[in-house]
Amino acid sequence: MKISLPNLAQYRLRILFRGAFLLLALATIAMALYVLQQEKQLSYKNYQANFRKTSDQILATLRHPAGQLALLNPRTENGDAASAGLHPVLLPFSSLDFDDQNKVQQAVTMSGCLVQYGDSGALCVAIGNNPWAGGFIYVAGSFVSNELMPHQRGEQDIGDAHRVRVTVALRGQTYRWIAPFEKNGDPNAVQAHGAHGRLTGFLDDDSGLVGAKPVKDFRGWIWQSTLCSKPGQGEENKDCPRSSFFSLRLPVGVLQDALFQKNVPVWPPADLDKIQVRIEVLSPGDGPLLLDSKSASAARAFVVGDLASLLLPGESLRIRKRGAANNTDLVSLIGAEDHPDDSSRLLSRLVRRLPVDEVGVPNESRESVVTSAGIYDVTLTGDERSVNRSLGVVAARVSWFVGAMLLALFVAWLVIEIGIIRRITLLTWRAAKVSKIVKGSGGLDQFDLTDLRGADELGVLASCLHDLLRRVREDLEREEIRAEQEKEMWHAVGHEIMSPLQSLMALQGAAENQSSRYINRMQQAIRVLYGSASPSEAFQSTVLQVTAIDISAFLGNVADNAPLVGIANVRFSGGQPGVMVRADDYSLEDVVTHVLRNADRCRQPGSMISIDLKTTETAVTIAIHNEGPHIAEELIDKIFEYGVSDQLDAGANGNRGQGLFVAKTYMAKMGGTITAQNVADGVVFSLGLQRV
Repeated sequence: MKISLPNLAQYRLRILFRGAFLLLALATIAMALYVLQQEKQLSYKNYQANFRKTSDQILATLRHPAGQLALLNPRTENGDAASAGLHPVLLPFSSLDFDDQNKVQQAVTMSGCLVQYGDSGALCVAIGNNPWAGGFIYVAGSFVSNELMPHQRGEQDIGDAHRVRVTVALRGQTYRWIAPFEKNGDPNAVQAHGAHGRLTGFLDDDSGLVGAKPVKDFRGWIWQSTLCSKPGQGEENKDCPRSSFFSLRLPVGVLQDALFQKNVPVWPPADLDKIQVRIEVLSPGDGPLLLDSKSASAARAFVVGDLASLLLPGESLRIRKRGAANNTDLVSLIGAEDHPDDSSRLLSRLVRRLPVDEVGVPNESRESVVTSAGIYDVTLTGDERSVNRSLGVVAARVSWFVGAMLLALFVAWLVIEIGIIRRITLLTWRAAKVSKIVKGSGGLDQFDLTDLRGADELGVLASCLHDLLRRVREDLEREEIRAEQEKEMWHAVGHEIMSPLQSLMALQGAAENQSSRYINRMQQAIRVLYGSASPSEAFQSTVLQVTAIDISAFLGNVADNAPLVGIANVRFSGGQPGVMVRADDYSLEDVVTHVLRNADRCRQPGSMISIDLKTTETAVTIAIHNEGPHIAEELIDKIFEYGVSDQLDAGANGNRGQGLFVAKTYMAKMGGTITAQNVADGVVFSLGLQRV
């Protein structure tokens, strides 16, 4: 079954227009995808750089004394504002040299154990990492006050002096000490700015009085600065507030006893984070507290959990102490999501499929931190999926702009499609229908272009076509009148010619007479043309009487009689006799005669026209050759059309260009073919017929 393809030429402009809008839409989407792909590439590179930076920052923090303090106390929440108070932390030092102000200040500042209490001061409560230094709890801190008021040694009333109260609660026991400030040197000497002295510890019973003997292993020192804490006040001002730094060593009997219960003491204590310590700095008399560790304004010190803020979404940090018995992670942190995942699954899948140049397994960094208490393995694992999640959010935002651009393109296309292309389509469709269907003037009445007329370019074109169709309708009406007149003329001519031909037939007598044969051909030609509106229609509607004829005898007879019709020098190269073909005798003679006339008109003067017969088992081929000029290449495929002639003045000489058209028509009705071919010395016409 033959499938007919539509003629795309008539849709070319519409395809071009719609294809342009389609390309714009695809270009918009491609641009968005390209931008996302480039953003993903840059994001991956930035993520890898940030991952290395985060790893370096975490390691630098952990290798700092404050970081080592956090490693030694992974579960500690120092400085919590809850009423539970302070918990001691394990220091990266064996002990504190509490007698030396500079060493103590440097140790607690570098270790990061100080808990800030706003403008009131700071506190550090800790133990050493060496159990054989004694079961002591160290306290160091600072506060701001006026000139320190000392306590006179030997007096039981300590209410007129600055003092420090310490409360320690652990394992169901509570220790309480009160330590008044005692000035070094002569207590009767004139007080000088920036004094320092001891904090002598006594057992506290809330009576305001102390016993005669202080606690033996309780040690404490305090140093007051000579500089004013408030700017603009001179050092000679007695009421100028000054900063005081103190350090204490607290003897906790429960911890000391536990050291000697086993050969290998457990240090630090397993319940270190459950030991509660409260520090209060009291002013002389009934004045307000200068510093209270239970203050709600306490700022938490650095802990390992603070490293979570350095992690990007999806990253994980694991810290494990090498050689630990339980072989579990000491710290396990995961970066929190910094934005909700508001991207759609489709966009997330699209972002994941965007190619990048360097995509590997998630980054992983393995380092170790060496402390006095052991070696800690730090593993930082990256998650590049966070880049896709962040890009998914960006893609969700960009998709609105891409959607808006696509919507604008669609609206523009729709406006032009309805306003212009639709009118062009209607105009083209109606024009094509006119050219294919309309056969007479009455058929144009149904085509109305009034609705397409207007002031714009298409309206002007529609108006011109409307006027043109009106003129064509008028021309068709005139053509119908002329055709009817020609038909009547053919009737009259045919009627007048048929009567004399009948008389000629009666005069010629026998049927085998050659004159009788030509009269029969004339009558057949009149019958073919009689009653037709045009010659082409007459020839195409002819019904031939196809019979079996001897082609060799037929061609020999035609060649012999050719001089009688004015065609001299015709030679037939006879084939074998008895070759029967399917043909109409008179029609085939018309075909050969038409070809011979064309060959006679175009041959070289005095040259021969040859007729050759070639046979096969199923067909015969009649080749008519003349020596002369070639047929023009642009006409060789058109010479068999009606009205086509190679003579410019064919009409003036009576040539209507219908001889070869009649030959092709008759050959087709007899089941044969006719072709023309240029050869070296002239032209060959080949006629093909079927054998019987």
